[in-house]
Amino acid sequence: MSAATAPALPGPAARQPGFDVVEAATGVWVAWTRAAAPSTHPADLADVGGRPRWRRRQSLAARGLLRALLAEVCPAAQDVPLIAGARGRPLLEGLPGLGISLSHDAADDTGGGDLVAAAVAPGRRVGVDVQLPPGPDLSPGLVRRCLRARAAELSALPADRRALEFAWVWTVQEACVKADGTGIAGRPWSLDVPVRPGTGTVGDLTWIALRHLSVHPVSCAFGDARAC
Repeated sequence: MSAATAPALPGPAARQPGFDVVEAATGVWVAWTRAAAPSTHPADLADVGGRPRWRRRQSLAARGLLRALLAEVCPAAQDVPLIAGARGRPLLEGLPGLGISLSHDAADDTGGGDLVAAAVAPGRRVGVDVQLPPGPDLSPGLVRRCLRARAAELSALPADRRALEFAWVWTVQEACVKADGTGIAGRPWSLDVPVRPGTGTVGDLTWIALRHLSVHPVSCAFGDARAC
C-alpha cells in the first residue's frame, strides 16, 4: 500500500438531526451516530429476528441509519430490502450497482453508547467501519499483529492516545476488506496502514479516515464497481 496525496475533504455536506453525514469523496456518502433510530422495515425486522437481543439492537440501528442516509442521497432505494451478496456483503435487492456498507460497535451489551455507521456509493464498491477504542489495556500482541513494523510507533504514543489511534487503524483495515468484499477472509490485520491514518490506497481501493470530522474512529474505503 502506498500513501495517497488527496485533496482536502469537503466539510459536512449535511447535518441531519441525530446523525452526521459527509460526502467523503465524490459520490461516496458516509453517516454515523450514537443515537440511531432503529429500522422498522418489515424485511429488516424479519431478517434479524433470530439473533441475540443485543445483536438485533445493533443491526436494526445500523439499518435504520442506512435507510435514513438513502432517504437523503438515493430516496428511491430507501425501502428496498437488504440481501446478502457474495461472502455476506450487504446488497439492496435488485440494485447490485448501488454500493452500501454498514458498521456498528458498542461499549457494552446494555445499549448505552452504540456507535453505528453507514455508507452509500452509487456505482462503486464501498466499505465503512466504526470502532470505539478498546480501552487502556490494549494487548501488545494485538498491536503487533495489526501494525507489525509500525507497532513501536504506536507504543511510543502517550498511553491515553494508543487505544484511540489503534481504533483508527483498525477502522481503515476493516473498511478496506468490506469494500473489497472479502471480509475477515481478506485478513484486515495484514493491511499496512500508518499510525494516525489520514488517506491512502490499498490495491485498487482508496481509503479515508474521517478523523477531522468525527471524534469517534470512522473510516471508509471505495473503488470501482465490479461483479458481486
